[in-house]
Amino acid sequence: MDLYLTNTLTRAKERFVPANPKRVTMYVCGPTVYNYAHIGNARPPVVFDVLFRLLRATYGENAVIYARNFTDIDDRIISRAAELGESIDTLTARYTDIYRADMAALGNLKPTLEPTATGHIGPMCEIIGSLLEKGAAYKGSSGVWFCVAEDADYGKLSRRTQDEMLSGTRVEAEDDKKHPSDFALWKAAKPGEPAWDAPFGRGRPGWHIECSAMIRANLGETIDIHGGGIDLIFPHHENEIAQSETANGKPLARYWMHNGFLDMDGEKMSKSIGNVVLINDLAKEWPGEVLRWALLSAHYRAPLNFSRELLEQSKASLDRLYTALRRLKDVEVDPDVGPPEAFLAALGDDLNTPEAMASLFGLATEANKSDKPNEQELLKSKLLAAGALMGVLQGDPDAWFRSGDNVDEIDRLVAERVAARQAKNWAEADRLRQVLAGMGVEVMDNPGGSTWKRVN
Repeated sequence: MDLYLTNTLTRAKERFVPANPKRVTMYVCGPTVYNYAHIGNARPPVVFDVLFRLLRATYGENAVIYARNFTDIDDRIISRAAELGESIDTLTARYTDIYRADMAALGNLKPTLEPTATGHIGPMCEIIGSLLEKGAAYKGSSGVWFCVAEDADYGKLSRRTQDEMLSGTRVEAEDDKKHPSDFALWKAAKPGEPAWDAPFGRGRPGWHIECSAMIRANLGETIDIHGGGIDLIFPHHENEIAQSETANGKPLARYWMHNGFLDMDGEKMSKSIGNVVLINDLAKEWPGEVLRWALLSAHYRAPLNFSRELLEQSKASLDRLYTALRRLKDVEVDPDVGPPEAFLAALGDDLNTPEAMASLFGLATEANKSDKPNEQELLKSKLLAAGALMGVLQGDPDAWFRSGDNVDEIDRLVAERVAARQAKNWAEADRLRQVLAGMGVEVMDNPGGSTWKRVN
């Protein structure tokens, strides 16, 4: 299938053609592990997980190398560890594990590689040394700086003017910079902070150099796809391009992709407003699949307004699809049947997940109407194959509708109602149905007994 992606660098939708179909490379900026991740942090990994699945289906599972890093050293980590009175290693290890658990709960596949910043100090020093040799970087009392004036293409990703780049630039305590736009490659060691030996002085890396080093060391000097949130275009990705391309003499990435912002109930998430919602907390109330569906409900480049209403709509959508699968639960699946063409065309058109979801609903409608065994097998196979590319619909349909609290109590009441029906005690059976309805449970009677599901 043809895959078209919107390239932030060219501002155009382009047909994706990897440099080497046998080694397709993708890098997505990962978390800084010092605290729990919020739901906004989950949008990039979910979006790029769908792309990862699509690339694997197109080029082969072993042909795609997807790296998502962990930033395990920076100012916030140092401050947080001091605040909690624990070592940086203990702090970052804990929140790395929590992040991985959150991503698994959202149905994300584990990336091929998960490099860490602290594991790539040597590669960072190599790039910085090269930039110093080329005169594109200089050493000051506070560290090593990249000289933006030496990069004629600086700003090509964000398309910002120098005045726009300077807006909000922090220059205090950085008086050894030659220009306010210059950015840190290496920070000189400070008392009480972690530091590493380097030819240009003991210290620790700046934020931007970390990703450049991890990309070059694990994927190569030029990769196929570089992704992340729209907030990373400037300065992070702009600075990655500047230092990598100056050091390597070739493009850093052939395609740049960025997902849009996520707002909470129409407002930007902010600690000051108090509307920051953690993945960990949401997963206690909602199935991870519901959160994933919600995150994919809008096109990845568009803004997404996250709300309880969206979660309820997402749950209802998945209920509809799992209802069709439950109806066909005894139907065999043909593993050689793939997703329908309309579904693949939607995902191939710049990951149009809303259009792909519409295709899933069409399949479910057909499955609910079909009474022909061969047709049912085909529809179920297509529905599951399409769901696998989206990272949904892989669970047991009965378990889906039985998830939540009070399962044992609901089972007991349903069993009592079955017994009342068998005894032809219709009044008691109706009473129990009403009790269950009051608990948000719908009972479906069939010749083999009764089943139940939760309803909104």
